Amino acid sequence: MTRAHVAVVLTAAMIAGLGAASGAQSSDPADLHVASAKAAAGSDHTAVFNLLCAAPAAAPQNAPAAAPAGPPARSAWHVEPAKVFDNLYFVGQSEFSAWAVRTSAGIILVDTIFDYSVEDEVAGGLTKLGLDPAQIKYAIVSHAHGDHVGGAKFLQDKFGTRILLSAADWDLLDRTNYSPRPRRDMVVTDGQQLTLGDTTVTMHLTPGHTLGTISTIIPVTDNGVRHVAAVWGGTMFNWQRNRAQYITPERPDRFWYDTYSRSAERFRGLIAQAGVDVLLSNHTAYDGTKTKLPALAQRKSGDPHPYVIGADGVKRFLTMVDECAQAGRARVN
Repeated sequence: MTRAHVAVVLTAAMIAGLGAASGAQSSDPADLHVASAKAAAGSDHTAVFNLLCAAPAAAPQNAPAAAPAGPPARSAWHVEPAKVFDNLYFVGQSEFSAWAVRTSAGIILVDTIFDYSVEDEVAGGLTKLGLDPAQIKYAIVSHAHGDHVGGAKFLQDKFGTRILLSAADWDLLDRTNYSPRPRRDMVVTDGQQLTLGDTTVTMHLTPGHTLGTISTIIPVTDNGVRHVAAVWGGTMFNWQRNRAQYITPERPDRFWYDTYSRSAERFRGLIAQAGVDVLLSNHTAYDGTKTKLPALAQRKSGDPHPYVIGADGVKRFLTMVDECAQAGRARVN
């Protein structure tokens, strides 16, 4: 029995019970996967559940309005940096995250946000935190979209930072002629480890959001207590909206849903092996950063850490996104 069939069977009883109470039942495979996703989401992953599991909206009839020229006003995106763990810092902006891992030999950055905000948030943020941005030795870019790769060229030119992407996403940068584009540098392979000083992070290829999305496992400590964090590298089903860049005869919708689902299932096993109990994202809305950073600022001695959601919490997140992908796949069968 496949995992998809297992999920359907396990969820059918719950659907039937709910249906009996409401007088309605559903045997639609997409509905069964949505129910499984909702159960996995619980009360702590509802924002991502609502984004991923809803049926995609119809394509707009009219062309969207042109975006305003130039970057948005600083007041629209600036937030102050924060120390999150003993060795991990938030240096992102209001909607997009960048994570700085401090080691004994320099800094590893995960994602570089936009070109217009990287100097303020990353370089300026590290300085405010008492760290030297010139010590950013490596920047791991989760995927080649502008909200995560945009600042890479600045770091490369300013500090000599080594830039890491997967081969597929280096190619994506070239294919889309993205600017400002960093010079092609280090190519990440699946399961590759990056060691800097006393810290080793592990990068896994989790294609779906793009063909070469990278998800990263990072050891962290909280007042000396060891935890393990995972950054899920790409969350949304972008092929639902940006169809020109994703959908081809060789790669229709079902290809992307299946690819994403397999990545989520595999990474769920990898995080279990690694003992991951902290979930991070590169979007502040997806991992609760918008509420967790204020909670962390108010945290008292002995209080639980807002980002430590436990192994089950991280596993449920990956189960949820997997089930949402399978629901999407069922809708296009």
